[in-house]
Amino acid sequence: MSEDIRTTAPMLRKEPAIRRIGRSDIVDALSAGLRDFQAYPAFGVFFGSVYSLGGVAILACAFLWDLLYLVYPLAAGFVLIGPFVAVGLYEVSRLREQGRVPTLSGVFGAIWTQGAKEISWMAFVTIFLFIIWMYQVRLLIALFFGLHGMPAGAFPGVLFTTPEGLAFLTVGHVIGAVLATVTFSLTVVSFPLLLDREVDFITAMITSVRAVVSNPAAMLGWALCIVLMLFTAALPAFLGLVVVLPVLGHTTWHLYLKLVA
Repeated sequence: MSEDIRTTAPMLRKEPAIRRIGRSDIVDALSAGLRDFQAYPAFGVFFGSVYSLGGVAILACAFLWDLLYLVYPLAAGFVLIGPFVAVGLYEVSRLREQGRVPTLSGVFGAIWTQGAKEISWMAFVTIFLFIIWMYQVRLLIALFFGLHGMPAGAFPGVLFTTPEGLAFLTVGHVIGAVLATVTFSLTVVSFPLLLDREVDFITAMITSVRAVVSNPAAMLGWALCIVLMLFTAALPAFLGLVVVLPVLGHTTWHLYLKLVA
């Protein structure tokens, strides 16, 4: 009997409890995230610059290879890997929450330590979702415009003035919204949770989805806030991400603290 109890005990581990939050909690988290960025701007500028330069590099490759019709989906899909890039920002906020002073070695040491564990699997999930994003774009282009795609110089006119182009935009945005919702639900608290506690990445993703399901209105508001801020930041050649990513990253940490008991 005792052996059976010992065998099944690990399977009975409780999942993290989810709290209910409202609009005021998101505002509080944003204020706390802004304070974290102001307290340690060097970390924010560093991770924001890495993210911004990554976006610039991807778009430069699209221009270099004459794939201008992929610029918009690449820019939109690049947002999906933002939660992974912001792991260092979560650590800065975590240390500050504990009353400790973040240091370069401490932050990168935590990233390195956790990266060898479950966070690396979550990173794989986000990159996989980005690949799926780009594959569905390529599939839709083939379905609506043929296997050869569309001429780079003609794509704006084809996109906005033909039935195929308008159908492509409509279907693409619907599928993109679904993929973005799935990614948001899987990652909104996954990375902070893995950084903060000893849980596996499957539990982290399930907890993240539970947080969204338990707070649909508040999380929809947060998702729209993210989209608006990232869209505005990406307009000036991704340069705005140098500031916006740190604020969003720090805010995500404080939102995680409010959501997961």
